[in-house]
Amino acid sequence: LVNCLHCTYYVPTSPLRKEETENHHMFVFSKVAELSMLSAEEILCNTQQVIAGLEALKGENRSLLENLQEALESRPASESGSVEQEKSGIIRHSLERIELGLSEAQVMMALSAHLGSLEAEKQKLRAQVRRLCQENQWLRDELAGAQQRLQDKEQEVVTLEEQNKHLQFMSSIRKYDLEDVCFSLQDDKGTTSTKESLDDLFPTEDEEQSHVSQPHHSSAAAAAQQGGYEIPARLRTLHNLVIQYASQGRYEVAVPLCKQALEDLEKSSGHTHPDVATMLNILALVYRDQNKYKEAANLLNDALAIREKTLGVDHPAVAATLNNLAVLYGKRGKYKEAEPLCKRALEIREKVLGTDHPDVAKQLNNLALLCQNQGKYQEVEQYYERALHIYQSKLGPDDANVAKTKNNLASCYLKQGKYRQAEALYKEILTRAHEKEFGSVEGTLF
Repeated sequence: LVNCLHCTYYVPTSPLRKEETENHHMFVFSKVAELSMLSAEEILCNTQQVIAGLEALKGENRSLLENLQEALESRPASESGSVEQEKSGIIRHSLERIELGLSEAQVMMALSAHLGSLEAEKQKLRAQVRRLCQENQWLRDELAGAQQRLQDKEQEVVTLEEQNKHLQFMSSIRKYDLEDVCFSLQDDKGTTSTKESLDDLFPTEDEEQSHVSQPHHSSAAAAAQQGGYEIPARLRTLHNLVIQYASQGRYEVAVPLCKQALEDLEKSSGHTHPDVATMLNILALVYRDQNKYKEAANLLNDALAIREKTLGVDHPAVAATLNNLAVLYGKRGKYKEAEPLCKRALEIREKVLGTDHPDVAKQLNNLALLCQNQGKYQEVEQYYERALHIYQSKLGPDDANVAKTKNNLASCYLKQGKYRQAEALYKEILTRAHEKEFGSVEGTLF
């Protein structure tokens, strides 16, 4: 009796095949005994060997069974064949057991193949898990980065909101001022709007004189009276056209007009002619109106050099160009560069017009605003006080420049903590405005 893969079968002891059969039995038994101590791959390999052994045993048993059947068939019916019949039954039973063992071995092979596929699927799933873990880590890193950026942006929003609140607060304070505290330098005609017309910002040559000439005199007479020159009619007409186009925002027409006129003047009179400086002023004006400050500054510096060379360093036209250049620098926030230009323009006006001329007061206002943007409040106070004295003495207490200068001076007092002086000026402004509108303020409380 031999056990093979949990199956029991009998092997006949034929004298002719006994030794060979025992060898097969021992081989199969040894293989089965080794299965429990091997790896999965070795078990699979040995199972295949066991199957081969069982197949060999199966063939041998069938051969024995066929021999016994032939022996039984060759004997006469009268002879007893009980031994051969018993052996045949044993061999058939052994064959059944071998078949069962082979079936179990095939099942083991199928299970091994299934386990192999499961292991491959397991490895595949493990690789997917590792990939998902890596992607998950990447997503976590991205989420952390996004959250950090969100926090930074939220902090920026909070900062911007605080700045906006501060600007709104400053705006609520500034609305009580008649002048823009940030920067509202006056040009040669005293305008302070941020979008002035070209004619206001850059006066014509006769307006750039010291205004000593009488209003009834012609522009040519005014220029000649100041030792200047007469602007050609062609240039004056072009100047008016440029003003018109630029005020309508038609810079695509105004700029070519200026450039063509500038080219014609340079060809006919040379680059250093005063008319060329005038045209440079006009073109600079157009550029400044387009916020092309760099180009405008270059043109104004060129015009300044021409006027200093042809008209003299102390000519009113030079002062006007210096003032306009200071206004341009001021609008760009270059207060330190603008201040010496404004001071030089003030010195020229004082020398030519006298220390108490309204144009001097206007220049003092511009200089005060430049200093105010630099926090030089003591100088600001001095400039405003002097300008106020000139306006009151030359233009009278009801002139608009008087109220504006008082308001600016009061604002300067507030920034220095001089509240009583500021209060007194504000009361003067309100009292004068009430008197002009409604009459005496006796009995009225402020």
